[in-house]
Amino acid sequence: MDVASLTRELVSIPSHAGPDSDESAAGEFVAAWLREHTDAAVEFDDHGNVIARKGGGDGGESLALVGHHDVVPPDDSQIDADGNYVLDERDGRLYGRGTADMKGCLAAAMLAFRDASEPNSGELVFASFAGEERGGVGCRAAVDDGFAPDYAVVGEGSTGYSATGVTDVAVAHKGRRGSTVVAEGAAAHASEPEAGENAIYRATDAVDIVRDLDFPTTEVLGHELTGSVAVTEIDGGSAWNVIPERCEVTVDERTVPDERAPLERVEAIDGVSRRVDQDLPPMACGDAGFADAVLDAAAAAQDARPEHVVKPHATDAGWLAAAGTDCVVVGAAEPGEAHTAEETVAIEVLERCRGIYENVAASWPE
Repeated sequence: MDVASLTRELVSIPSHAGPDSDESAAGEFVAAWLREHTDAAVEFDDHGNVIARKGGGDGGESLALVGHHDVVPPDDSQIDADGNYVLDERDGRLYGRGTADMKGCLAAAMLAFRDASEPNSGELVFASFAGEERGGVGCRAAVDDGFAPDYAVVGEGSTGYSATGVTDVAVAHKGRRGSTVVAEGAAAHASEPEAGENAIYRATDAVDIVRDLDFPTTEVLGHELTGSVAVTEIDGGSAWNVIPERCEVTVDERTVPDERAPLERVEAIDGVSRRVDQDLPPMACGDAGFADAVLDAAAAAQDARPEHVVKPHATDAGWLAAAGTDCVVVGAAEPGEAHTAEETVAIEVLERCRGIYENVAASWPE
C-alpha cells in the first residue's frame, strides 16, 4: 500500500468534533490497521488515542512517531449531501479536509512504523492522538497516563519554511496563551458620568499597557524565536446612555519557551482582573544531536538541502516537550495549506516524509 492510498482511506473517515461526527471511527481504523499489518503491541485507549510499540524490553531509549487523527470541521465544499468527506486528486495533489493536517503524514508514519525493524535497543513507538484540534486533549491525557518517550518526531507541517518545496526540521514552535482582561466599574446615567465608574475607560487603560509590552524572545539551537502579544477583541457596555459597568478584552499571546509577556501588569489598574482561557505550550528541542540526526534523515530523503527552522503554530509537540520529551516537527504541510476550504497536500512530499520517518526509525535511538 502506498501513502496516497492510505491517506485516501483515512481522509474518507469523518473525524471532526460535532453533533454528527467524532474521532472514534478514525482512531478505530488506525488501531485495526496496525493490528493487521504489524506485530506491535497496539492500544486504543479510553481517550481515543492509538499507541503502538515495538521493542522496549531492554529499557533503552524510546523514539515516537506522533500524529493525530482528528480534523477541524470541514467547509461545506468538503462534504457531500450525505455528510461524507469529499476527496479529490489532481496534478499530483490530494484535496480534502485532513489531507494536510494531518492524515497524510499520519499515513506516512503508519507505513514507516509498519516497515521498521524492531529496534536492537530501546523502543519504537507510534502514537496517534485524539483532540489535537481541541487543545491537545488526547496528548495531555496520554501524558497524564504516563506516555513519555525520550524522543519524538511529530508529523505536523514543516515544508516550505527555508525554501519552496523543501521539507525542513522544526526544532521549536510557539505556544499560545489566550487571556481575557475583565474591567469592572459602576453603572450610571450617561448624563452624569461622574456618578459611575466607566469600565471601558479602565479597559482601555489596560489595552495601553498591553500595547507597550515587549514581545517575548528566546533562542533555540541558534535560532531566534520571537513571540507576540495583541489585543484581538473588546466587548463592553449595555446601552448608548449608560456608563458601562463591565468590559472584556481578549489578548492573544504567542509564547516562546521559558518567556512570557508580563500581562499581570494590567491588574495594577483598579477594577481590572485577568483570567487565562487557553495555554498551549511552546516547544524547544533540547538535544542538538537528535535534531541533527533528523536533519540528516531529511536530507537523505530529498535532493534539496533542508534546514533547522522554527514554526509559528502550537502542536502536540508542546505538551510532549513540557513532559520531558525532546521533539522535532517534520511534516508535509506547507504554510497556508491546512484548515482551509482548499486544504491540500502534495503526494510526492508525503512519500518524502515517509522516507524521512523510515530513516529516523532506522538510525535512532543510537
